[in-house]
Amino acid sequence: MFFISTQLSAQIVGKVTNTNGESLAYVNVYIKNSYVGTTTNDDGNYNLNLSEPKAYEISFQYLGYKTVTEKVHPKSFPFVLSVQMQEESTSLSEVIISKKEDPAYRIIRKTIDNRKNNLERFDAYTADFYSRGLWRVKDVPEKILGQEVGDLDGAIDSTRAGIVYLSETISKISYEKPDKFKERILASKVSGNDNGFSFNNALSANLSFYENTIPFNVPLVSPIATNALNYYKYKLEGVFYEGTKLVNKIAVIPRRANDNVWEGVIYIVEDDWQLYGVELKTTGAAIQVPFVEELVIKQTFKLDNEYDFWVRISQTIDFQFKFMMIKGQGRFIAMYSNYNFNPQFDKKSFSNELLSFEDKANKKDSTYWNGIRPVPLTDEEIHDYIRRDSIQQLRTSKVYLDSIDAKHNKFQWSDPIFGYTYTNSYEKWSMGYESPALKLGFNTVQGFHGKPALFFRKSYDENRADYVLTRIKADYGLAEDRLRWEGEIIRNFNLKDRLRLSLTGGSRVQQFNRQDPIKAMINSMSSLWFERNYMKVFELNYAQAGYSQEVLNGLHLSATLAYENRKPLFNNTEQVYIRNKGASYTSNNPRAPEDFVTPAFEEHSVIRTNVQARIVFNQKYFSNPDMKMNLGNSKYPVLTLNIQNGIGLDKKQHDYTLFQARINQGLQAGNKGTFKYNLKAGTFMAGDGITFADYKHFNGNQTRIGTDSDYLNVFNLLPYYEFSTNKPYFEGHLEHDFKGWVLGKIPGLNLLNWNMIVGAHFLSTEEHKPYSELSVGLDNVGFGNLRLLRIDYVHSFFGNTNKGAFIFGLKFLQILD
Repeated sequence: MFFISTQLSAQIVGKVTNTNGESLAYVNVYIKNSYVGTTTNDDGNYNLNLSEPKAYEISFQYLGYKTVTEKVHPKSFPFVLSVQMQEESTSLSEVIISKKEDPAYRIIRKTIDNRKNNLERFDAYTADFYSRGLWRVKDVPEKILGQEVGDLDGAIDSTRAGIVYLSETISKISYEKPDKFKERILASKVSGNDNGFSFNNALSANLSFYENTIPFNVPLVSPIATNALNYYKYKLEGVFYEGTKLVNKIAVIPRRANDNVWEGVIYIVEDDWQLYGVELKTTGAAIQVPFVEELVIKQTFKLDNEYDFWVRISQTIDFQFKFMMIKGQGRFIAMYSNYNFNPQFDKKSFSNELLSFEDKANKKDSTYWNGIRPVPLTDEEIHDYIRRDSIQQLRTSKVYLDSIDAKHNKFQWSDPIFGYTYTNSYEKWSMGYESPALKLGFNTVQGFHGKPALFFRKSYDENRADYVLTRIKADYGLAEDRLRWEGEIIRNFNLKDRLRLSLTGGSRVQQFNRQDPIKAMINSMSSLWFERNYMKVFELNYAQAGYSQEVLNGLHLSATLAYENRKPLFNNTEQVYIRNKGASYTSNNPRAPEDFVTPAFEEHSVIRTNVQARIVFNQKYFSNPDMKMNLGNSKYPVLTLNIQNGIGLDKKQHDYTLFQARINQGLQAGNKGTFKYNLKAGTFMAGDGITFADYKHFNGNQTRIGTDSDYLNVFNLLPYYEFSTNKPYFEGHLEHDFKGWVLGKIPGLNLLNWNMIVGAHFLSTEEHKPYSELSVGLDNVGFGNLRLLRIDYVHSFFGNTNKGAFIFGLKFLQILD
């Protein structure tokens, strides 16, 4: 019945095949000289909605095949029109072949000369947009690393294959030069989730080969970019006519392996020097997404006779992937119709909201979709919608959720080691125990210590964004023989303005630098294996209230108010696995590492406040009724302002105010990579008598191990507390990731798919001469899907001394910490 209703809602229906009777997927079907059209689905079927029975000329256009135009005059509907398309026979008989150079180069140069003009051809337009996304998987194992995979909410069948994502959107898009864009989604459908919002959208599908680069994780050079001849070789494979227009079919061939480029065929209209079609592919290595094996993009254009311009009407992106033991493929289709190149916009037509949803856009029923869907569903997609919707009704029922909880809530022998969670899915709450075994660490103050915790979480909405979380944490140090407790209550309200309130308190061991520059895992290894105890800590007994919220678009405020009692701590153990000649444990006093008696400060108490404003200028964003997704704006730096204040409860000299400012930004340099900077400055007011716990500390690194994805907030050879200050300071970090632009051109090295990164770091305080670092490194190091390593050579300069060392970046430690 679902299939029949789909067919009856269509006015003209049919199937498109080749001369062998094989279905042709995603053939463009449209009324000649108009933007009223559709495309065929994977099965070659189409349906074309028309307003009234009269004479029509229906065109069928498909890359590599001769365009077919049929004249019809339906008297009643539905009207069946099936066609057979013949492969385009290309010819070189009309082309003058030069012995010096392939004629494709003349065509490419002409198209490059007209690239910018074609890119800016229209000042503004509106259009209707339809998108469908689908991910399939196969051979899904029942377990991965010992963990059950399950059936992925009903997506996997008994053969361990199935559709894991199927979604559609219908929207209206608007554009005005140079970069104003707006998309209003009228309908959104996600298989198996009647409350879901599709992430298919026109902005992410807006890929223009008239741009110099096309963004796919890393920018890929267009075959008609200004500098394309440095990256590609070309060969004219033939020509054919589309009406009176001569179309050139040109093979695009990369000059180097693993370069950020495409391979395939482009079609260019002679004299117009515009794209007729694109059929290109690239690899996961080129876009540096290792689990992607191949990505193919196809675009089709049709001639707008009024404006004498070839306009994109459809696009498909196909990809194959393999991650661990899971294989699959996906496809995203995009279809454009009803273009208007003379829209009437006003000042209210555009805003920073690039994408929005109409009210109840995700609540449209099948009748609505059957009447408006421009591309018919395949049998597989129909089956998936019906099956997943019925599964959802079952799996959201109390009986089913209780049965699943009963299975998962059974206590296992391993739960005391790895932790345990008891869940009531229907009531949306859970409680559990976090094992200390997963957070076992070592430092010379506590010795070995673990952090068990009890927690309770209750959600109030389907997205689990409106929730309350309570947690009680314990931290027992074996050498110190001391047990500390902490508690927290967090109330998170939504994903729109992200309002969050918190109450925390208790006692904990706190690093002097509260940014925790040395990770617990790294410190444990450094201490026990190399006898270097870099982590320096004090005891913090506190009670704190916190608030954070995006009060306006682009303006995020956060504040904390805390009572803090600080106590000095001393080493309690000299345990080490390997004694290292020339190395020994230092004291817990950062300013006197050889003094094991004098405390870093005297016990004291303060009232500490911290207020921060983070400003993203002209911030762009997506929104739906449940959430707001901020996209930032790379044209402008992000500004962060911070005021920290302390009021001494024991001594007036502990009073201080610290003003801090920061600007950071990431800039795309086309195919030459990404440049990022992070600049910070601050100054103290009345901070001369403050304790070392309130100094400004800088993120150093003495372990030669890096744990961050970038080094924009760390000095890799700086001792952790050598430059700590209560005076004015300035620090700056710069990095440029060439994303293969340099190494991709070197034979042999380009096969490794590594990235070269150069960096510079600078620190200046009132008490010290300037400190600086220069670095050059390799990122994306590894093999296959595992590329979580980075290696840098860093050289530091301080006064008359300088030194160099290699830093080994283990980015996976950031995930594990």
